[in-house]
Amino acid sequence: MYNELGRIRTKKLKLELNDQPTKVKNRIDLLDVYRGFAILGIFVVNIIIMNSTFLNQDEFAKQWTSNIDQITERVLQLFFYTKFFPIFSLLFGLGISMQALKLFEKNKLSSSFFTRRMFFLFIFGALHIIFLWSGDVLNIYAILGLLTTIFIKKSNKLILILAAIFLFFPFYDQVFEYLFKFLNFQPETYLSNYTGETVNQIIKNGTYQQGVKLRLLEYLANIPVLFVFLAPIALSMFLLGLYLGKNKIYESLESFIKQIKFPVLLTTIITNIYRILFLFVFIKLEIFKIELFRTLLIKLMVISDVIMGSFYLWFIGWLWYNTKWRKILSPLKYAGRMALTNYIMQSFIGVILFTSVGFKLYETLSPSQTLTIAILVFVFQVILSKIWLTYFKIGPLEWIWRCLTYKKLIPIKKSTMPNNI
Repeated sequence: MYNELGRIRTKKLKLELNDQPTKVKNRIDLLDVYRGFAILGIFVVNIIIMNSTFLNQDEFAKQWTSNIDQITERVLQLFFYTKFFPIFSLLFGLGISMQALKLFEKNKLSSSFFTRRMFFLFIFGALHIIFLWSGDVLNIYAILGLLTTIFIKKSNKLILILAAIFLFFPFYDQVFEYLFKFLNFQPETYLSNYTGETVNQIIKNGTYQQGVKLRLLEYLANIPVLFVFLAPIALSMFLLGLYLGKNKIYESLESFIKQIKFPVLLTTIITNIYRILFLFVFIKLEIFKIELFRTLLIKLMVISDVIMGSFYLWFIGWLWYNTKWRKILSPLKYAGRMALTNYIMQSFIGVILFTSVGFKLYETLSPSQTLTIAILVFVFQVILSKIWLTYFKIGPLEWIWRCLTYKKLIPIKKSTMPNNI
């Protein structure tokens, strides 16, 4: 009788486990390290904008003339700006394909699943904009992520061709300028009544409601940056990540990293030479004033930055598999496993640091100070993430997103399976 009860209990447990959302049997730590690294880089860039919005950033930056701040600014230009957004986009596309493959293997792949998943990501983004920060990219990720799912069953060749087109096409400014005129959409008007001084006063001394209004207007005013500059990069990287996932590159990362060593190093050297020439030579030439040449030179700079971001991933992977640096890099995985939570948390910390509801530090910090704070905040997030993941399976926002996606309450606390089951 006891044996029969044991068999029934075991069978019931197996049925319950099969009904749970798809799980990663052996989590790939390196992918989480990549995500953690991307979260760090994104915050290093975002905190600069949090400290001084686009409206006043150039003028504000002129006052920092000390050697340490000049060096910091060069470090940011050479190693951070436009490098980490592509990384995170690539990993997002890879995540979509990995999840799609698992669902496909269980014969559960459906468009409704990804539609629901991206819809709730869009809601997260909207709430992020309203309550915390206008520099949100989750809205773009949700829209483009849903578009990417259309290509899950398409050929590898088509996916790579489209990824290249979206990355290399240089005339998005002209296309969207025509589209905006056709739609009579004038994003520059949303902040036309604001000056750097009025923005400063609202952020540092205004009410929270005034801050909400300003964030909404900033988001609308920044639509050209989001959809003309960032969206093509994101979609290209989503598709590249989709390609890598469809071909299960994540199952043989070590050999893949070895295989691409020469092309990665060669393209990185070439594009870095171009990046240095662009920053210190080309922008000072008369030819840079001609719109066509300026557009092409800037596009080449963007491509070079994307390649630099890809080099970061390759280099971290090479260190991971070939050196003792794995122990040093390993803590990044905790922040990476809670990437969504940490991304939103960084904006919350930004509100506390810079606005009237906190320390009112807006436009008071130098580049070197913002970089230092970003690193300290990230170290705090790594420690906090490790503590959280000691007791829970995933981050709190990841858990909410998963529950909404699967339309069920999913256990979040870790539990030890009894040995006698």
